[in-house]
Formats: sequence, structure tokens, C-alpha cells
Amino acid sequence: MSDALQRIDQLVKSNDVVLFMKGTPQFPQCGFSGRAVQILKACGVAQYASVNVLEDNDVRQAVKEYANWPTIPQLYVHGEFVGGSDIMTEMYQSGELKELLGGS
Repeated sequence: MSDALQRIDQLVKSNDVVLFMKGTPQFPQCGFSGRAVQILKACGVAQYASVNVLEDNDVRQAVKEYANWPTIPQLYVHGEFVGGSDIMTEMYQSGELKELLGGS
């Protein structure tokens, strides 16, 4: 396992909620990452780990491999891959995401 994959694995397993995104929660660098941040906020998640993939190209590529998911942002809850912005939106609208996050 590459160093970047190991770092991702450690982050995902040691935090209840992790968002791999472009930019930061305070300054998202793409609309999809901004939407993901707003959804987490709307679900009442005040604290979560965020990783700006624009700061490390190795992590940016490895996170896609880690989840076998081609796009960013990517949300992990309790060590499990949830999905990207579109899946987060659907789960938020159905109430499923808030329920999932309620245990964090």
C-alpha cells in the first residue's frame, strides 16, 4: 500500500466523519465541494476531518483508488465510504444522511 493510501486509511479509520474535498470547508474550491460542506452543515455536523486534495496530488489520486470512486468530494462516515456530492444530496433530501450522521 502506498504512503498516500496508508494516510487515507488512517484518516478514515480514526475520524467519525471525513470529507476529501477541493479546498477547505471555509473556502471550497469547487461547487461540488461547497455543496458537500453545506449538506454537512445542514445535517448539524459541526466537526469533521477535511482533506484538501489540491494540496497533495498523491492523496488526490490515491483517494480515487481507495474508494474506487473517480470524483471528489468523497465522504466517509464511521470508516465507510458514503459517496460524492450527488449521493450526499440524495441522501440529505431523503433524510438518510442526517440519520447516518446522527450517530457520529
